[in-house]
Amino acid sequence: MESPENQQPTSRRAFGKNSLGLAALAGLGVGSASLPAVASNREVNPADEKPADAKAGRLNQSLCKWCYDKNLTLDELCQNAKQMGLSGIDLLGPKDFDTLKKYGLVCTMVTSHKLTDGLCEPKFWDEAFESLEKSIEAASLAGFRNVICFSGNARGIDRKTGMKNCAEALRKIAPVAEKKNVILNMELLNSRVDHPDYMCDLSAWGIELCKQVASDHFKLLYDIYHMQIMEGDIIRSIQNNHQYFGHYHTGGNPGRHEIDESQEIYYPPIAKAIADTGFNGYIAHEFLPTRDAMTSLSQAVKLCTV
Repeated sequence: MESPENQQPTSRRAFGKNSLGLAALAGLGVGSASLPAVASNREVNPADEKPADAKAGRLNQSLCKWCYDKNLTLDELCQNAKQMGLSGIDLLGPKDFDTLKKYGLVCTMVTSHKLTDGLCEPKFWDEAFESLEKSIEAASLAGFRNVICFSGNARGIDRKTGMKNCAEALRKIAPVAEKKNVILNMELLNSRVDHPDYMCDLSAWGIELCKQVASDHFKLLYDIYHMQIMEGDIIRSIQNNHQYFGHYHTGGNPGRHEIDESQEIYYPPIAKAIADTGFNGYIAHEFLPTRDAMTSLSQAVKLCTV
């Protein structure tokens, strides 16, 4: 059987042409048995054979290490990222910075406090602030711009109170980020499938939080996979609210696998919508490969090179 990386999916344009042609022949009374053999089920795109080169497009692309490091060291991931024209790697800490810099890459999102123990519950503030301050300082010293943060799980706290608590916490820590020229990015995550009880699970909630904090050093990490599950309408959300989005993550739905024709999110127009806003941050690939990881990553980079 042909390997998955060599299988060529039918493009939408090719399908449309084939369908129209078959319909026309059917109208003339020509049966399918008398049709000539078709050599390929899709148009040949010469770009498919070219190596991935994110720098050929308008978006700064990166990858999230945790998805692809099962069989690759950080050095090997960096080598692959460099070859594909990626800007850096997401969700790393200070111990990894020297390795990144060796390859001319950046940490496109620096890790910080626990996802579940976040800013919506004051009893976790001291621990979160300590972690955030360390991450802000490390990112600043390294010349990196993004540090992640989380609302945390609600644990019975209503959404209005949770927003009030998050806003108060962020107004305390955002000035620290501003002083160090770092941007805090709160990730939008789905609470239906992957992160039950997570507070910041809708873009409207996160956007309102941004308005209340009112700092250019606090934005949202808009995870396309998570927001497809929670609300859909991805392109319109990006077009209307891009000023609040400081970072993007990719991922196929369902399953958070490859961002290809096997799932419901079509990424090229999404990537174009992001680029058309003039976005100068990073879009990081965060999906779980079902085949050779670097083959899948290369495909994703090509799909988002617009």
